[in-house]
Amino acid sequence: MNPRHFLTLTDCTAEELHALIRRGIELKRMRRDGLVHEPLKNRVLSMIFEKASTRTRVSFEAGMVQLGGHAMFLSPRDTQLGRGETIEDTARVISSMVDAIMIRTFGHETLTRFAEYSRVPIINGLSDEFHPCQLLADMQTYWEHRDDIRGRTVVWVGDGNNMCRSYVNAARMLDFQLRVCCPPGYAPGPQWLADPRIEFIPEPSEALRGAHLVVTDVWASMGQEREREQRLRDLAPYRITDGLMELADPQALFMHCLPAHRGEEVEAEVIDGAQSVVWDEAENRLHAQKALLEFLLLNGDHR
Repeated sequence: MNPRHFLTLTDCTAEELHALIRRGIELKRMRRDGLVHEPLKNRVLSMIFEKASTRTRVSFEAGMVQLGGHAMFLSPRDTQLGRGETIEDTARVISSMVDAIMIRTFGHETLTRFAEYSRVPIINGLSDEFHPCQLLADMQTYWEHRDDIRGRTVVWVGDGNNMCRSYVNAARMLDFQLRVCCPPGYAPGPQWLADPRIEFIPEPSEALRGAHLVVTDVWASMGQEREREQRLRDLAPYRITDGLMELADPQALFMHCLPAHRGEEVEAEVIDGAQSVVWDEAENRLHAQKALLEFLLLNGDHR
């Protein structure tokens, strides 16, 4: 049987995404109630990191332990990938010894090639194209605070990056309106905007008006350090301020996948303010990914 992979949100159906969100909320409650739940005893997750991480490593490693399994950290220095072994050969070898592989990398092609030759599920922990695990956590966080996101208005502000593209996928699958607010040259390609649920609005004060959720990210991600000064200049008008948040719905939430640079993409008063749910959002990486691990390794049967 071919394994189920999770490279983008579109590897699931809308019904499966709803089930993952509900299960993440349930697993969070179980954890806080002190219930021991270890359906993944003797299961091993291999974690391959070509990009550094705090939340991705801690959440997957802690999640596997809490589910009764084990997580194995591998950096390029720890594998033959860093010495020229092909992705195909590495995928064949590692997948013969573990139960799932999480990869945090640069090029999305690394994930698709791994998936083609792997015997076990491949999970996208982040690529330059998509960040689907973060979207599971974001959607869980919104549902916890405001219930179903269907029909709501979400605004993505800043660079049209991997998070922006993942929000486009989420809007299409979970049926909410997404306003993409980016400066010229930073918007995702036209294929990402060709949907009635997606609207490109380059002016922040117009985009945030009446919004139910406002989301942003750092302006220079890993691998973009040489562009940093230019990006800071181009994106300065897209900083999320108290004044902009006042244009959103009074019950609007603010999210950021972290790490954040206060004073750049967001004012401290916003990220540390009453509308911010970034700490719940960060914690929910743990619970959403536990739901995902159950789904991929147990075929949805988490009894």
